[in-house]
Amino acid sequence: MPEKRICVGVVLGAHGVRGQVRIRSFTERPEDISAFGPVETGDGAHRFTLKLSRIKGDVGVAWLQGVEDRMAAEALKGSQLFVARSALPELKAEEDAFYLADLIGLTVRWLDADRPEGKVVAMHNFGAGDLVEIEVPARPGAKAENLMLTFDREVVREVNLAEGYITVFSPAVVMGEGKE
Repeated sequence: MPEKRICVGVVLGAHGVRGQVRIRSFTERPEDISAFGPVETGDGAHRFTLKLSRIKGDVGVAWLQGVEDRMAAEALKGSQLFVARSALPELKAEEDAFYLADLIGLTVRWLDADRPEGKVVAMHNFGAGDLVEIEVPARPGAKAENLMLTFDREVVREVNLAEGYITVFSPAVVMGEGKE
């Protein structure tokens, strides 16, 4: 089984004419994107040593080893950058710390219990905060659905990696349509 990888950033586009790229870092401290060793593209076709030139907020300018001109840099636009999960520091469960990627595959339990258990299928961030995508199996007379909910303490009340589940308020409760 291939080693699990974690997405640490994405190439936003080229910067200048000498092959630098603009990147958005997904690491807790954005400057750490270069601290975990080589990065590789989502398809595994390219592996780079990343050298950060500067960073402001979560966007930086970096050199990717082997990318030497603007055309090569532009070709990487939109590429997600991954590192091996083993390259990241271990987190202490008692500190309620976890990597979002470790939530994928966990069972979803609903606090209002009128839905069948779901499954975390993806984590997203489109710029306004983290979202959890949940696959909810079909109930009799209905079809299966995927829900995207904000990943915050109001919605996700518990994360239990050891037992493999998260506990979530259903959308109806979150939106004030149900009882709490």
